[in-house]
Order: sequence, then structure tokens, then C-alpha cells
Amino acid sequence: RAPMAAASAPDLDFDDVSYEEDILRNPFSLKHWWWYLEFKHKAPQKYRYMIYERAVKNLPGSYKLWFKYLTERAFNCKNLSLEDAEWEQTNAAFERALVTMHKMPRIWLDYLKFLIQQKRVTLIRRTFDRALRALPITQHNRIWPLYLRFVQSARIPELAVRVYRRFLKIEPDRVEEFVDYLKKIKSWNEAAVQLAELVNSDTFVSQYGKSKYDLWKELLTIITKNPSDIKSLDVDAVIRSGIRRFPHQVGHLWCALAEFYATDGRFARAKDVYEEALNTVATVRDFSAVFDAYAQFEESMLAAKMELAEADDADDDDEVEATGDVGALGLSASDEVDWRMMRLEALMERRALLLNSVLLRQNPHNVEEWHKRVALFKDDPIKAITTFSKAVATVDPAQATGRPHTLWVAFARFYEERGRDIKNARVIFDKATKVAYRGVDDLASVWCAWAEMELRHRNYDKAREVMRRACVAPDRLPRSSDKDSTAKVQKRLFKSTKLWTLYADLEESFGTLDSTRAVYDSMFDLKIVTPQIVLNYAALLEEHKYFEQAFRAYEKGLDLFNFPHAFPIWIAYLKRFIQRYKGKKKERARDLFEQAVAKVTKENARSLYLLYAKYEEDHGLARRAMDVLERSCKAVDIKERAAMYSVYISRVSDLFGVTKSREVYHEAIRQLPKQDLKPMCLRYASLERRLGEIDRARAIYQYAAQFCSPTRDGDFWEDWKSFEVQHGNEETFTEMLRVKRSVVGQFATVQLLPTDVVAKHKPTKAEIRAKERAKKADEMSILEAESKADAQANGEVGGPQPPTEKKTPAANPEEIELDIDDDDEMDVQEKPVPAAVFGAASSGDSGLGAKARFARKQG
Repeated sequence: RAPMAAASAPDLDFDDVSYEEDILRNPFSLKHWWWYLEFKHKAPQKYRYMIYERAVKNLPGSYKLWFKYLTERAFNCKNLSLEDAEWEQTNAAFERALVTMHKMPRIWLDYLKFLIQQKRVTLIRRTFDRALRALPITQHNRIWPLYLRFVQSARIPELAVRVYRRFLKIEPDRVEEFVDYLKKIKSWNEAAVQLAELVNSDTFVSQYGKSKYDLWKELLTIITKNPSDIKSLDVDAVIRSGIRRFPHQVGHLWCALAEFYATDGRFARAKDVYEEALNTVATVRDFSAVFDAYAQFEESMLAAKMELAEADDADDDDEVEATGDVGALGLSASDEVDWRMMRLEALMERRALLLNSVLLRQNPHNVEEWHKRVALFKDDPIKAITTFSKAVATVDPAQATGRPHTLWVAFARFYEERGRDIKNARVIFDKATKVAYRGVDDLASVWCAWAEMELRHRNYDKAREVMRRACVAPDRLPRSSDKDSTAKVQKRLFKSTKLWTLYADLEESFGTLDSTRAVYDSMFDLKIVTPQIVLNYAALLEEHKYFEQAFRAYEKGLDLFNFPHAFPIWIAYLKRFIQRYKGKKKERARDLFEQAVAKVTKENARSLYLLYAKYEEDHGLARRAMDVLERSCKAVDIKERAAMYSVYISRVSDLFGVTKSREVYHEAIRQLPKQDLKPMCLRYASLERRLGEIDRARAIYQYAAQFCSPTRDGDFWEDWKSFEVQHGNEETFTEMLRVKRSVVGQFATVQLLPTDVVAKHKPTKAEIRAKERAKKADEMSILEAESKADAQANGEVGGPQPPTEKKTPAANPEEIELDIDDDDEMDVQEKPVPAAVFGAASSGDSGLGAKARFARKQG
């Protein structure tokens, strides 16, 4: 009856008896208690609480009962006043539950949330601490988020900071959340300390994906904007460590350090930082950032001083003491404004020099920048000399960018022009000649500059002495083992053509003929001559009437050079020889010409052969001249062959008559490429027309037609048409049209494509094979035409004949046929020699056209 007695009589219903009896029989059965509570779900809170208390008393370890009980009590307190006793009773219920449920994080979380609603900070903090102590560390991650939200909402910075510090011992990677909270509550000192630790940590990885430099920027922002709040850090040391750590952001970090001092009111220190930055940065980008910030700082200080001067001149002393570095000078407000204006102007004037210093720090071996630096001190000789001395001492020729010898030359030139101090200039040049330059040309330029300086001051003998010292060959050539020695360049100086050329010019201008010849002979012995030097030496000897010695100089030069470098030497040699001896030494001249043409390249052959032929015409035999021209047509480049044949034909016509040129025309048509055949054939046909050989001219037109497209070579077809109109008949004109149609079919495939497409078209293998077969067919056609021309030399038609097809007896509609019988059946008819052979135009009917001759015959 005990459970029955626990309930007051008025609260007990008849239906409750069965549940009470079940509980009495099974007091430790969770389901009987659960069924009873489900049955009494509409009962008053007090009665249900009594049942819950009885149940958890018998089952203190039942999480399900405790959770349902505490949840119900907490829910029922939601709309109650915080002063209601129900809150305390519920707190007591939670405490009783935690006696057995202290390992259940859910119970702790519900209890903590319930306490947070009551806003009892101390109790809440202690309860959080109890929960963390009671639960295992693996379940702390369920408590800390609520704890952190609570301390942030409690608005007690000291409490939050202490809690965050405890939290970071477990979760050090979430320190950025702490930093964000510190920035939110404006605890700048603590935030800076935490960020400094993050930046110095090598293992920290930002959960927000920030880099170390991003954290540095965040730290710099806090430091520079709040300098008075930073007490725990040495800001100067921190930022300087960042400068060493992040070399790609040096300019920004220097500006941040200067801004820190300027914001803190230490303007003199800020100025010193800017000056130090300008003297240490090594990139133009960093320099620009620092210089712009420095100029802006000076402008802001000047503007502030101008405002103070306008506002109240009496308070200048106080303001100077407040702003920094000039108060101790005892300047008035207007004087200080002037002084700051001068300082700003001086800063702007120093920009070029400061920028040059940056570039030299970036690369101290940059020769061009050293020249620019000297130019900046053009009005200060002492600084210019100091800069020159520093430059030549700093620049390493092996690492130099530019020509390091120009520094030495400019240094000596400075003494020469400014102080007229030739003695010191010579000392500079003497030191410059002992420097280990990278190339011989640098050292040779120094010696040449030294000699030119002596020439400017009319010290001609001294200039020759300088070049004599420079052009001294060593007793032995440098070995391969000496190539890394410091004397490498000096040992190879004697091979400098530039140096020897100047030496030769000096000797030629101020020395004797013997000394000049000795210089040139030394150059030949050392094999450092050029074709121009050979020509100069020969010209010098010719000028002094030493012709044979000049010819020997040419020959020595030809022994040293091959074509094409020997070409100007051969031309000069042959011209001078012809000019000297004319036709007196023909065999020697011919031997020289033969030596030249035997070695000449195709590119240079034309001039030599023309000179050879001209010599034979003037001083030898005409036939030998024609032989030379014939050889030249085969020796020259294929691009110049047409022009060479034109010269050959012209000379043959002048010397032997136009009929003799037919053989040359035949040879030209056989040798010339297709693109040059049309003009040659037109010239040949024109010749035959002038001679009255109409049939020969027609045969030439027929042969050339196979290489001339009607679309691209319209001038050829127009010329043939006018020829037939003037000299032909209906049959020959029809034959011309038939040939034209056959040629149109031959070029049909080409005409279907634009010219540029044909030029860019890449032939296939089948096209290449077809072209090869066509080429062979063309060669066979040319051979057949040649054989016919030889067989019909005594016939009525001469010249090259068009190819005929003989593969099948069937008639080809595109075939060009000529009505020519065999030699045995030919009726040979004598013709008079045309008058054109003797230089006069032919007379008679040959000049009449077909229509005129027909009318004359009918009449």
C-alpha cells in the first residue's frame, strides 16, 4: 500500500489503481512507470512531477526517465517569471539527475541552456566548469560551442578572454575565432599578441585559408591603427622581422612601420624610417610605394604646419613640441613652413638619385645605371669622380650587364674634358688595360680610346706608341689551360682586328711607308686581315707605285679567303691588273681569270665572267669571249641565267651577225627554266620575223605555246595572233586556235583554283608522281624537238619544233601537227639571203599580211 499512500486520496482515481498495483509489484520496471505516465499525460503538473519523482527514485539510472522529466519541467518554466520558485525546483531536479547522469552530455547541455535562460552568470560559469570536469575529454566538443556563445553574449570581456584561453589549449587551431572576438571587443593588444604568435608558428594552418602574409597584414593593420594600445609587443622588431621574412612585400611593411610612428605622434622617427627604407629597398615597386608614402607624409606635415601658422602664430612652440622634430630649433611657424617646403622639394629632387641607388642595389654590375648615376652629378666633379671610382671598383666584368670598359673610358674622358688633366687620364687608361674583361673587343676598345685621346690632343707619336704597346704578339699562343687566368684577354689582344686596323691607319697617316708595310705584313702573318684590309693595303702600295707588291698583297689575301669573301678581292685584283697591263700579259691575265672562275660561286659568277669576256673582247679574241659567255650561262645561278643569255645573244649579234645568234637561242631555250622561256621565245620569234623567216617564227610560237597559259600569259597569245594576222593564212590561224584550245585543256586544272590557293596547296603523293612523269615527258619532247631541228637544218622550217605524240596511230584532237615531209621527198627551193642580215630591212611581200597577199594574187 505504500505507493497508494504516496498519492493523496483526492488525486487518486479508480483507473489509477491497476497502474499502482503494477508498480507495486514491479517497482524497477521502466515500462510500467512509462505506461503510468502515458496514462496520466493530462494530469496536473504537480501529480505528474510526483510520479516522476517516485519513478526516478526507484530507477535513478534511467536516462529515459530523467530526460523526459527534466524536459517537461524545463518546458513548463518557459512562460514563468524568473522569480518563480519553479525555476529553483527545476534546478534542484537537474542537480539530482546529475548525481547519476553526470556522464550524460545531453543532460548537461539541457541544464546549461536552462541556466542561460535564468541569466545567472556565476552559476552558469561554474556549471560549465563542472560539466567539463565531469565529462570525458572526447565529449568536450559538445560543451565548448555553447560555452563560447555564452561568454560572448554575457558581455564580460575578461570572462570571455579567460574562457577562450582555456579553449585554445584544447583547440589551438581555432585561435582565429579568438582574434575575431578580440577585434570585436577592441582588445587590440591581446589580438596583436595572438596574431604575432600565429605568424611565428611554423605549424599553424588557417582554418579560413589565410596565408602567413595575410595574417601579417591583419597584424599590421591592428598595430598601425592602434599604436597607443599595443603594450605587449615591440612593434619595431616585429615589423622588421616581417621585412626580412617577406622580401616581396618590403615596401608595404616599411610604410606600415612609418605609419605606426606617425600615428603615434613620433614624426621624427617616422621620417627616419622612410629614409632608411629608401636606402634599403631593392626593387622599383617597393621604392615607388615607399617614396609615394614619404612624399604624402611630408605634404600632410606641411599642410598641418600651414594650418597652424594661419590659425595662431603664438602657439607655434607648443605645436612644434607636440608634433616632433623641429621644436628644438626654435623656428617660428612661418620659418618652419619654409623649412618643410624646402625639405619636400629636396625630396623630389633626390628621387632620380634614390631610384638609381635602388637599381644598383638590385644589380651592382649594371654598367648603364652607373653611367646614369655619374650624369646625376654632372655639376659636382668631386661626387662624379667618387662615383666613377666606386663604379670601376664594384663592377665585375664577368658579371657585368653592358660593356664594363665604357666606365673606364668615361672616367678618363671626364678628366680629359673637365680638368684637362691628361696625366690622370693616362693613368686611368693604363689601369683599364689591366682589367680582366670578358671579351677581347672590350680591351681593344680601351686601347683605341686611349689612342684617340692622344690624337685629340695632337700627340701623334704618343698615339703610335700606345698602339705599338697594344699590338705586341706574345712569344707563344695561350694554351687551353690558360683560358681561366686573369691574363686571358690580354694574351689574346694581338688577335683583335679592330686594334690592328687603327694601328695601320695611324701608321699610314703619321708614319712612314716602311712602318705601315710592316704593320700590314704583321697582320697577314697573324691572319687577322679582312677583305677590306687587303684592299686597303693593295691601294696603299699602288698609290706609291709598288704595283707588283700590290698584286702580291692581293694574292696573299686570296690565299686567306674563299668565296664569297674573296669576291671583292678578285674583282679589285683583276681590274687593277687589266688597268696596269691591258693586253701586254694576256696569258697571265687569263690564268688569273681561270683561277677566279674555277673557285667562284654561282651567286658571284656573273660579274667575273662578264669582266673576263670584256677583257677578251678588248684585248683577246672574239671567239674566246664568246666561249667565256657560253661558259658563264651554265655557271651562273639559274635565276640569272636568262639575263646572262641576253648578254650572250647581244654580243654574238654585234660580233658575228644576227644569224649566228640562232645557235645561242637554241641553247637558251634548252637550258632556261620554264618561267623564263616565254620572253626568250618571243625575242627569238621577233628576230625570225625581222629576218623574214616566217615559218621558223611560227614553229617557235608553237613550241613556246605549251609553256604559256592563256589566262596568265595573254601577251604571248596576243603577239602570236598579231603575227598570224600579219603573216599567216586561214589554215595557220585555225591551227593557232587549235593549239590554244589544247593548251587551255592542259592548264584547266590550274585555272580552276585561285592563284593563292595553288601557291599554298600542298601536293599529294599522286600529284608528285604525276609531275615527275610530266617532267620526263617534257624532257623527251625537248630531245625530240632538238633531233628534228638537227635533221631539218637544211629544210624550209628551222628552230626548235614542238613535240609530237607517236605512241598510238590514233589521231589526237589536241595534237599540234606540222605538214613536214621527209628530207628525201622535200622540194628544196632556194631563197635569197634576207637584207636584215646585212643591217637593212627586207623588201618585197614578206611584210604583207595574209589578206593583202591574197588580194594581190587575185589581181
